[in-house]
Amino acid sequence: MSEVLASHLATWLGTWPPPAPGQVTVVGSLARTRPGWDGNVRAVLGVVAPEGGVVSVPPAVAEGLSRVVAPDVAAAGRLLGVKLWEAAFRWCESPAPLPDTGVWISPDDTRVPEWLKPFNGGVLIVLEDDGYVAGVGVKRHDDFGWELSVGTEPAAQGRGLARALVATAARRVLAESAVPTYLHDFRNLASAKVAEAAGFPDRGWRVVGVASSG
Repeated sequence: MSEVLASHLATWLGTWPPPAPGQVTVVGSLARTRPGWDGNVRAVLGVVAPEGGVVSVPPAVAEGLSRVVAPDVAAAGRLLGVKLWEAAFRWCESPAPLPDTGVWISPDDTRVPEWLKPFNGGVLIVLEDDGYVAGVGVKRHDDFGWELSVGTEPAAQGRGLARALVATAARRVLAESAVPTYLHDFRNLASAKVAEAAGFPDRGWRVVGVASSG
C-alpha cells in the first residue's frame, strides 16, 4: 500500500492503519461531522482490509461506547446500533494502457448530465455529435484520495468507453500526486469488470457505511 493511500485513509477516516490487527476498530473523527465532497455529512464511514479495518464516527459517539474493537463489520454495526453496508473498495497504482478518452469539461456545461454536476474534482466525458454518451466524475475527498465514478448511456455500452475513461482519469489523478479509488456494489458485476480492466484490482478491501454514506 502506498504512503499516499495511507495518508488518504488517515485523513478520510481519522486513523490508519487499523489500531487492532485483524479486527475492526471504531474511532472518533471530526471528519464525520464535516461536509464531504458533495456537501453531505457522512456520520459513519469505514474501510476494512484483510489485515483489519477502521470505522469512524463522530467523536461524541465513540466516547459513549464501552468497547471500540469488534471482530468484524457486523459486530461493529451492533456496537453502533446500526446496520452497516459493505461495498468493494479498490485503488489504482498503474492504470491500464488504454487510449486517452474523453475531454475534461466544466460541470456547469449544459452537456453534462445532472448526475455528474456535483463532482468537485473534475468531469471527463465523451461527446458524440456534441452530445454526452459517457463520463467519469472525480470525487476529491482530500488532497490524497480522489474517487472515480463512471456511467455510460445504454446505447453506447459495450464499446469499452467506461474502462478507457476510468484509466484516463486515473492517470490524471496520479499526475496530481493523489491516489485514484473506485467503489462499487459487490452485485454490480459490470462495474467490477470496468474496474479490473482499467487497472483497479480487487484486493479484498471494503468500504463500510450506513444508508447515506459514500
